[in-house]
Amino acid sequence: MIALLNDVADADPRYEDFSVWHYRTNSWWWQHQGAVIRLGHKIEIGLRFDLDGLRIQGAWWYPAPGQVTSFRKAVATEGSGHELFSIIEDLRAKGYDISGDVMKRPPRGYPCDHSCTDLLRHRSLIAAYPLGCDDWLHTPEAVGKVLAAADDLDAMLTWLVRHVNSST
Repeated sequence: MIALLNDVADADPRYEDFSVWHYRTNSWWWQHQGAVIRLGHKIEIGLRFDLDGLRIQGAWWYPAPGQVTSFRKAVATEGSGHELFSIIEDLRAKGYDISGDVMKRPPRGYPCDHSCTDLLRHRSLIAAYPLGCDDWLHTPEAVGKVLAAADDLDAMLTWLVRHVNSST
């Protein structure tokens, strides 16, 4: 994991702020090695090796105070909200699973028929994709696969850094 992250950071300096976690004593943690690449406050790329292979996700989670409010204001704004909606739909079309902490109803103060109601319900946003467990996993080709997936996630993460991170 550390070698992969060093190679990814060498290829793109934006990914230099990373850490590896889940060093514990029981076998579950050794079979599920995780790492994060920090892009902003609470905004990151996550990587996980497990018995199913390598998984990547772009995430804004465990929001800091004020971030959910900033997120909702940006989503409710006509231009930036439709920009994020388009980015999310593009990720879905590429096979990314979109999830997060999602409320059952739109938040107070926002109309139920807003064009981005589904996004307004989010209190966190995660786009995840399994890269698999093929022969390339332990070769230099893995760096290219991670960078390609990071490119897919770049628009969403850049949007989040611009609109959510600016409040912190």
